[in-house]
Amino acid sequence: MKLHHQQHGTGTPLVILHGLFGTLENWGSQIKALSEHFQVIAVDVRNHGRSPHSDTMDYTAMVEDVIQLLNELGLDSVDLMGHSMGGKIAMQLALSYPERIQKLIVVDISPVTYSHHHKDVLKGLFSVDLACIKSRTEADKQLRNYISEAGVRAFLLKNLYRDSDKKFQWRMNLPTLSKEYDNISKAPSGAPFNGHVLFIKGAESDYIQAAHRDAILGLFPQATYKLIQGAGHWPHAEKPTVFTKLLLNYLQA
Repeated sequence: MKLHHQQHGTGTPLVILHGLFGTLENWGSQIKALSEHFQVIAVDVRNHGRSPHSDTMDYTAMVEDVIQLLNELGLDSVDLMGHSMGGKIAMQLALSYPERIQKLIVVDISPVTYSHHHKDVLKGLFSVDLACIKSRTEADKQLRNYISEAGVRAFLLKNLYRDSDKKFQWRMNLPTLSKEYDNISKAPSGAPFNGHVLFIKGAESDYIQAAHRDAILGLFPQATYKLIQGAGHWPHAEKPTVFTKLLLNYLQA
């Protein structure tokens, strides 16, 4: 699958993968800052953003998509960073193709299977009457019945766009994301990756827990760990300056 992507800057290639329901645009401020030091390649994964839709949404397929992109760009090895679901894609790629990774950065996700914790989000997204709404404000009002956090609604509504007939549509492939949610929740697997790995956790997020330590070190024995105070599940958006400084310290070490 040919993934939509953007390239910015020059230098060591750094590939960035967004999370579930996201797009490469979620990394806007980080792309700008990091492209001053690296060749940043920001990617829309399958069934998200402007990348093609598919009925399949498992990590084997998503990893192969990224490998195909690297091959097309002529990149033998890269630094790779992923957030949430993108972090799982990045971990699985490192486990399956260790020779393609120089440094790995995993943002606020562990290599474990998670329980279904997006039921209300999916219900809310499916509840939006795309045929009738005339603005994002109307969509937001409908989402509010299922999702109380304004920031989460704003994040999701970035996926809303008008098609050639001026009708609202979702960029993400909601039917497949719902159908394949169990696959998206699964843990990466494979022989341990012995390269450089940094896990970044938002202090107020519970996606990375002390109970996950053995799972992390079992697959990534060289893993290091950084905590960003005052941040939740989106530390790159919530604390961008701190996040960028931490990332540069790691990548340029």
